Amino acid sequence: HGASIKTQPGDSIYYSDLVANFNHEIRTSKLSFKAHIGEYHFPNGAIGLRNIHIAEGPGKLIGIMGASGAGKTTLLNVLAGLEKSDTVDITINGFNIHKQKEKIHGAIGYVPQDDLLMEDLTVYENLYYNAKLCFANYPTEELHQRTNEMLENLGLEQRKDLRVGNTLNKTISGGQRKRLNIALELIREPAVLFLDEPTSGLSSRDSENVIDLLKELSLKGKLVVVVIHQPSSDIFKMFDKIIIMDTGGYPVYYGNPVEAVTYFKRATNQVDSNRGQCEICGNVNPEQIFNIIEANVVDEYGLPTAQRKVTPEQWHEKYVSTFKQPQTDDIKEETTWALHIPNKLQQMFIFAKRDFLSKISNKQYLLINLLEAPLLALLAAILTLIIRYRNIHDSDEYLFRFNDNIPAYLLMSIIVALFMGLTVSAEEIIRDRKILKRESFLNLSWNSYLTSKLVLLFTLSAIQTLLFVLIGHFILDIKGMHLAFWVVLFSTSCFANVLGLNISSAFNSAVTVYILIPLLLVPQMILSGTMFSFEKLNENISTTGKVPVLADMMASRWAYEAMAVYQFQYNAYQREFFQYEKAKSVADFKVAFISNELEERVQQCVEFISSNATNNSETYTENLAIIYNTLRNEEFRNGIENLDLKEVLSPDKFTLPVANQLLGYLKSYRSHYQKIFNENVAIFDKKMVYLEQKGIAVNEYKNNYYNENLSELVRNVNAIDRVVAYDGKLIELIDPIYQDITPAHIFDYRTPFFASEKNLAGMRISTMQFNLVVIWMMSLLLYIALYFEALKKFIRYMGRFTLRKDNK
Repeated sequence: HGASIKTQPGDSIYYSDLVANFNHEIRTSKLSFKAHIGEYHFPNGAIGLRNIHIAEGPGKLIGIMGASGAGKTTLLNVLAGLEKSDTVDITINGFNIHKQKEKIHGAIGYVPQDDLLMEDLTVYENLYYNAKLCFANYPTEELHQRTNEMLENLGLEQRKDLRVGNTLNKTISGGQRKRLNIALELIREPAVLFLDEPTSGLSSRDSENVIDLLKELSLKGKLVVVVIHQPSSDIFKMFDKIIIMDTGGYPVYYGNPVEAVTYFKRATNQVDSNRGQCEICGNVNPEQIFNIIEANVVDEYGLPTAQRKVTPEQWHEKYVSTFKQPQTDDIKEETTWALHIPNKLQQMFIFAKRDFLSKISNKQYLLINLLEAPLLALLAAILTLIIRYRNIHDSDEYLFRFNDNIPAYLLMSIIVALFMGLTVSAEEIIRDRKILKRESFLNLSWNSYLTSKLVLLFTLSAIQTLLFVLIGHFILDIKGMHLAFWVVLFSTSCFANVLGLNISSAFNSAVTVYILIPLLLVPQMILSGTMFSFEKLNENISTTGKVPVLADMMASRWAYEAMAVYQFQYNAYQREFFQYEKAKSVADFKVAFISNELEERVQQCVEFISSNATNNSETYTENLAIIYNTLRNEEFRNGIENLDLKEVLSPDKFTLPVANQLLGYLKSYRSHYQKIFNENVAIFDKKMVYLEQKGIAVNEYKNNYYNENLSELVRNVNAIDRVVAYDGKLIELIDPIYQDITPAHIFDYRTPFFASEKNLAGMRISTMQFNLVVIWMMSLLLYIALYFEALKKFIRYMGRFTLRKDNK
């Protein structure tokens, strides 16, 4: 009592002989850890653990041993709170670790078998940023000091500036990696530390160093629980207690390590059953225990059979009858575990800086992602050199106006933006999953972590899309559209970033994620509105005159429409004439098509009521509905201003005088819109002359800024039918860019593809603005799904549902 023992990692000491010297320090630690596990079931219904009771206080190093598949790691994960079940009750100082997390915040540390290190950060940076997430109240200088002291204590000071690396590119040894993993937990001083096979893959010397470190930690008043596999005699004797598990999750021993050998010898009536260790050298052979537990029956020829002498159930029954249920002092008080977690904004900055340093340290990552956009743009350049097609053969120079492949280039740009956004984000959460598992014990903000990811990903996407736009537009001579196209492609790439994070959160394998990327891009291409006309889709999906709802779920559809409409409407040439072209188109359509359609349908209604026929009543009713729906919102009403159209165009109220009045009105209607058409043609010509007089070469502007093929696309000039009757209305199929659609209600946003304006809560706004709002709203919805891990939960639910169905 009162003796002071200093040790360094690597010193081999029989600590079990010296524990008494540390009793005073251990008693100063208030800790009560209790676990009661009935039957723990795996998701597939199999039983993983059975009837386990553990009770321990401070200052103990507890080992968990067992054959492969005996449930060692499962038990450790359950004890650490990583797995939960209704049959599991685990408390620290009387507080349930699942139901009262806030009471034991920071009490548990967990070191899994796999490394939980950020491979592209240095040893020092790994530990320092972990400390920043634990101690917001510490000034920077003190954090640096604490980090350096921890590295010095663990013998890592000489390696602190080396990148951690990975298993294929090692810069520090396996033992140093294990010690750094442990340091990540030790720096915040948890009361209970769980470690899953910390000596796995290490040399005997490194294994002893690690266990020495854990023993020293336990002697400072901590409870350390370790899954250990094939320990040496020295390591085995360092444990205060050993829990031995048998196949099927049965506990078969819980007590002193050395006494375990004598216990199993006595149970099987072996010679020298009172001898647990060598009397000469003091060595213990842990393998002897498992040789006894798993011994098989020998047949009449002296050969071992597949049948065990003592089954796991029998060993467990003997354990229950031999060992009393463990007890420890009851402690029911809150303890401060020395943690001061940063607020959510601070966490976001720490996550972002740590991730940023990791990314810029990875030269390969930087090169691929920064060069990806220029290389794709260069590829696009090669393609555009091929598709710089001029459809006027007598011209010796390339003219943007006559490049028939500009619509295809717009689609290619959007697919590239989606591809880049998905590829940079698809592995982010998968790569961090193990680190997130460790940091889950700190109860850090999931929202701060995700926000930090988005900040970096959005920044990278902004750079990538900007490089793509600059190079692509330079080669294709697309002028004046840099900012608008960049905003659309950036927004699309950000949408892909959030989509990629959802996929990364839901799946565990990077291979699976990269297989999914083409499957996500194909629908975006098909339903973009470019490869296939919406009017030619399956009739169960399409809606005549409007974009199908299924296509509205694709970001590519909104991005493509925004880029195409903006390029046509706001290029330096067209913006001078768009309003006049629109007025001409509307007037011409009413003169050439609407007036004729209405006149023909009025005549059909006259013939129907004059002949007193009954066999075409459906056509008669449909014609009246079409006439009413076309004229009810018509601005020009000279000649029908006194008519109540809803009443006089009902099937039982329509009369010949009403028909004659309508026919007279349609003549005035045709003359009125012919006049508007002529007026706008005159204004158009005057505007052309005015610009020429100002020194603007209008035709040169048109060659440089206007594209004929894009004009044909947004005006749908190749439509076979100019107008069709659908759902009691006349639907215009040409010139969607010039159409003004009256919304059915305040939330009716649907319009023809390439309409120049949309309805947003009763307001008319440009297609570019509306579509950008939609893309960002889709990104927001994906973020909400990501925050609640909806896709991950759905996949897990479907897996369990399928499993239950198969079991039935």
